[in-house]
Amino acid sequence: MPRFAYVDGQFIRHRDATIHVEDRGLQFGDAVYEVWAVRKGVLFDTSGHLARLARSLAALRIPAPMSDQSLMVVIRELMARNRLKDGLVYLQISRGTARRDHPFPARVVPSLILTARSMPTGPADTRAALGISVQTCPDNRWGRVDIKTVNLLPNVLAKQAALEAGFADAWFVDDQDMVTEGTAQNAWILDSSGVLRTRPATQAILRGITRDTIIKTAQSLGYRFEEKAFSRGEAYEAQEAFITSATSFVTPVITIDNHPIGTGRPGDIARKLRETYLDQQTSVKNPS
Repeated sequence: MPRFAYVDGQFIRHRDATIHVEDRGLQFGDAVYEVWAVRKGVLFDTSGHLARLARSLAALRIPAPMSDQSLMVVIRELMARNRLKDGLVYLQISRGTARRDHPFPARVVPSLILTARSMPTGPADTRAALGISVQTCPDNRWGRVDIKTVNLLPNVLAKQAALEAGFADAWFVDDQDMVTEGTAQNAWILDSSGVLRTRPATQAILRGITRDTIIKTAQSLGYRFEEKAFSRGEAYEAQEAFITSATSFVTPVITIDNHPIGTGRPGDIARKLRETYLDQQTSVKNPS
């Protein structure tokens, strides 16, 4: 079945989708993006992603190309054309196309790109059942990673280095030896005293939409929780560790820098949070 994309007002076959050579997202990384998970035809955390998209656009002073309501109509149609049941929807908005120059161009129209990709649920569920390994690395990203821009080269390099070293992913560590986040995920531990911890949502991390929902889920389940940064050493000594993101949901981390975490197997709290999150999300009726 052919795949379809949406580019600047038109649905087009994925293989034929193109942007202009002077699109500012291509030339400057002058663009933002969002990713929605889809399971059983349900788009996860819709309102949270729309709210973060608005914050990112405002931070870069890019006007929204359409209303949230119109955007959701386009996303639904894209999902239908791609017969998307399990997978993800990717959105990117750039400042638009203009002669290459650093200052904001006048009278430019933002560019909107949407793609949808089917993904089997098995591999992600297997990773969650078995747990993953991560290695730590220096956080060398720019100082506004709280804006969801397409400037991801440090993340790409860290992920590639982790894979080449035999790990599944990487966690960034700042100059105080405190964990910031993963290459595309928020980082969590259940510390040695039994408190769930994840770093506060400052400019040092991207405030994950799944992260925010998991905080509410953890509190509803009665778990002790604190938004508090943790060191690499505290992560090594944790009872559990896990990541959260739109595509990994809740996935246990069983080793960090080859240090086994807890029993060296996925923990009960990570498992419970994942199960509860997926049950809650797939039971939500998508807004029209």
